[in-house]
Amino acid sequence: MLNLLPRDTVFYDLFEGIAKHAVSCAGHLHHLTQAFPDIQPAVARIKQEEHDADTLTHQALDRLDRTFITPIDREDIHMLVGQLDNIVDNINALAKRINAYHVRAMEPMFIKQAEILMQATIALSDAVHKLRKTKRLSDMSERIIEVHRLENLGDDNYLAAISRLLDGSNEALEVIKWREFYQLLEKALDACEDATNVIERIMLKNG
Repeated sequence: MLNLLPRDTVFYDLFEGIAKHAVSCAGHLHHLTQAFPDIQPAVARIKQEEHDADTLTHQALDRLDRTFITPIDREDIHMLVGQLDNIVDNINALAKRINAYHVRAMEPMFIKQAEILMQATIALSDAVHKLRKTKRLSDMSERIIEVHRLENLGDDNYLAAISRLLDGSNEALEVIKWREFYQLLEKALDACEDATNVIERIMLKNG
């Protein structure tokens, strides 16, 4: 058992590390929306966070490939790492596009969506940190419910934002740009919910 403990600890360390980068990326994105047009510092920080998260993701998958006995099911480890990494990747893709697409002004609804994403990553990270400490789903339920609530709120805001974009009052290029921005942000929010679904499944299997 003593030989297995370090491997267990490392997996949890990696989960928490990637989740921390997701929170940081979402925070920098939210700051970017508020600091616009001075976005370069936030774009650079998001890029670095994505690089660091990618390193941890590769470490987790490499360890998974080399570890015979894992603390939780291999499929769940792979899925959780993948969804956490998806959050970071989508935020980085979004930041790069905002930087490259000659944005003239920041959409108020987009600022609101970025804040929702930031809150969702924080709730998700709290749940990830509880993984090593508990096997009871009840200990996770508050954070899991919060992520689902925020994702549903994000869905409503997304539809409202797209509806406004397509109301005929916007230039075609602006519609194309902002629709892509909203879609990437929506994908990041979906990944938050998908990650909590994996955590919920882990709790049900191991509780």
